[in-house]
Amino acid sequence: MLKRILLGVAALLGALVIALLVGTVSSRSRQMVVPPLPVLAVDKEAAAASLAVAIRAKTVSGLLDPAGTGREFEALHEHLRQRYPLVHTRLEREVVGAHSLLYTWKGSDPALKPIALAPHQDVVPIAPGTETLWKHPPFDGVVTGGEVWGRGAWDDKANLVSQFEAVETLLKAGFQPRRTVYLILGHDEEVGGAQGAAKVAALFKQRNVRLETFLTEGLVVTQGILPGVAAPIALIGVAEKGYVSLRLSAQAPPGHSSMPPAPGQSAIGMLSAALVRLDQNPLPGGIRGVASDMFGAVAPEMSGFQRVALANVWLFRPLLERMLSAQPSTNALMRTTTALTIAQAGNKENVLPGRADAVVNFRILPGDTVAGVVAHVKRVVADERVAVEPLGEGGEASPVSSSSGPGYQHIERAIREVFAGALVAPGLMLAGTDAKHFVGLADQIYRFTPVRAGPADLSRPHGTDERLSVDNLAEMIRFYHRLLQLAAGTPTTSQPEGKQP
Repeated sequence: MLKRILLGVAALLGALVIALLVGTVSSRSRQMVVPPLPVLAVDKEAAAASLAVAIRAKTVSGLLDPAGTGREFEALHEHLRQRYPLVHTRLEREVVGAHSLLYTWKGSDPALKPIALAPHQDVVPIAPGTETLWKHPPFDGVVTGGEVWGRGAWDDKANLVSQFEAVETLLKAGFQPRRTVYLILGHDEEVGGAQGAAKVAALFKQRNVRLETFLTEGLVVTQGILPGVAAPIALIGVAEKGYVSLRLSAQAPPGHSSMPPAPGQSAIGMLSAALVRLDQNPLPGGIRGVASDMFGAVAPEMSGFQRVALANVWLFRPLLERMLSAQPSTNALMRTTTALTIAQAGNKENVLPGRADAVVNFRILPGDTVAGVVAHVKRVVADERVAVEPLGEGGEASPVSSSSGPGYQHIERAIREVFAGALVAPGLMLAGTDAKHFVGLADQIYRFTPVRAGPADLSRPHGTDERLSVDNLAEMIRFYHRLLQLAAGTPTTSQPEGKQP
């Protein structure tokens, strides 16, 4: 009997090993095979100087001086006119809203749906008290040490300048797009885009414009972010998370601290208990949806245990999800996140406050909903004394765009050709972009910024010492130059090369 049991166990282990080997070996590369692309000659010093001038225009969102802000946007617009004369003679230019710009590069075939590139002009303000921490003043637009320094160098004036450089270069070469290309330059993306991109979207709806592909800022070319992968990974955002903040409040009779109520009866006590329950009971998550697609694309390029585990999620799912949930960056890919961001109560150390308030922010995973988040919070809090109400409107997660259609493949091919050796995978944008205004107006929406970034670089956007290397700026120009050839060019240049068998 024991022998039969041992033989049975051995057979099961053997079958398991075979299944793991088959799963791992059959996990073939999904990376597009592309021929070498001649390197486009780029005057990177001139492009860096152009970006520096753009940075000097202090186009800060939310300034209290609308007239002063207007002058800064006008200065940026004048720079674009001077630096890119062909763009301004060959493309139609419209001002939308206060300072947003819409450029139309008409294609030769009106039967083809247009594409749109959407950088934004505005930047976030400098955090008070950090001005002196910058190595170079944030709005001086300094070019030194092979880098362009200043607010907006990365987010998002590099996208704007590199796209204009690419279009100007194509115009000089006599390139005529077959499909119409729109350049949409919003002026208030950092504060929601209601007066900029949203008004362009309304204009498109009025004119019955239906886009094939919409591309805006987003994920980047990462290096050293994912264990087990030595090559750079370019993540194309195929969706972005939704957003809702909920206010939780509790009330109790105020009084003197010398005679506190029973445990759990004070406003702060009730609210604190509710917050602890929320913090310890996040919404369910896992390797599904975009996260599953992303890991599926990079797993064949991994080595060691990571490759075996991700190629056999059916077996390692609990372990993988526990490991990935322990890291904030990967946890955010797998679930709707819960962030306790504000707590307010009391104003004197010897007085029991009559009210305690808190705000909890949720970034909503595609597949979850605002209503589902509210229901989860009420179920977990399970205390009628704690009121739960939305703070503002919030927004649902975006639809998930295709990672196999022509729009995605054009972006993928341009990445593979310009960023030699980089892997490409679909990804999830954790923050919001102007893309939300174009849902329903484009067949596919993508979020990608062709910037190289290691772990130490990810704090640069919105942070102190924001900067971009001149060499990376040249790569951005080459990327957009090639993307426009592929997405808007002749049929022979617009077809993807195909995947590995």
